[in-house]
Amino acid sequence: MPDPRLLRGVGLVVTATLLFVAMNSGVKHLARQGLPMVEIIWARTLMHLLFVVALFAPGRGGWRLLATRRPALQVTRSLLLVASTSFFFTAVGRVPLADATAVSFTAPFIVAALARPLLGEPVGASHWLWIAVGFAGALIVIRPTGRGTSPYLALVLGSAACYALYQILTRRVGEVDPPETSVTYSALVGTLVLAPVVPFFWRWPDRPQDAAILAVLGVLGGLGHYCVARALRRGPASVLAPFQYVQLVWAAALGFLLFGDVPGLATWLGAAIIVASGLGIVWGRAIGPGPRGSLAAGSPLRPALAGDGALPAGSNPAARPGHPKR
Repeated sequence: MPDPRLLRGVGLVVTATLLFVAMNSGVKHLARQGLPMVEIIWARTLMHLLFVVALFAPGRGGWRLLATRRPALQVTRSLLLVASTSFFFTAVGRVPLADATAVSFTAPFIVAALARPLLGEPVGASHWLWIAVGFAGALIVIRPTGRGTSPYLALVLGSAACYALYQILTRRVGEVDPPETSVTYSALVGTLVLAPVVPFFWRWPDRPQDAAILAVLGVLGGLGHYCVARALRRGPASVLAPFQYVQLVWAAALGFLLFGDVPGLATWLGAAIIVASGLGIVWGRAIGPGPRGSLAAGSPLRPALAGDGALPAGSNPAARPGHPKR
């Protein structure tokens, strides 16, 4: 009989994927309504900041939540996350949800490729093969020389690259700072950086329902991170990671129901290759030699690039309680 704790973990991962796609759908809707992207991104980071402060500050002594031994590293990784989110949200307003989601899953391959030069973690020949296969799948989705190519999908690749660097720096800062501090900085820096610019672009939503969507974006993202964090305390990432690919199904379904987007054959083929590559990396590391907690394991438990405070792939959530991972 399956372990009930593991089944609950799977349910939490699937719930998280739905929350993230719902958030991205809200972003796409607001972009179609003409709201400035700077306003959308700032509202998302602000509400996420309020969410994590309410969650963590009481148990971490209020302002002590911001105490860090590596302030420069915290700010740098947070700026990378702002860039990643900005690239992805800009793209998702212009391309189908399924296409953007599929290409965003290249981030674990970038992490795996950078793990050796930046972290000194081993990356075997089979790893490199799966990385190459994954990027081939992304090229099929992007169709750089084909008809119907959208240059905005290049922004998703840029978002994935920024997110990969963010994960690596999160790994480093995690050696000296608690995860609650890191996730708070991820939201705080984005909010402060965009705050001086937002007044020049701000436009009140025309309809009350659009204002409600704008306000709830950060809550959806925060709840998604929290679900993944709780899931990772109920089962290993190598077992739970494959279920995050349900996000592709949600993206295709909501993209069709809300926006009339029908994924083409290239999207499904490329997505299948990306999924196979991701699973090959995760399972190859799970059964092969080497450190199981390494970022080179490339665990794709990283929902769609909107994740403030993502837990580094392959990390041990039991040692980092309460951290809301994206």
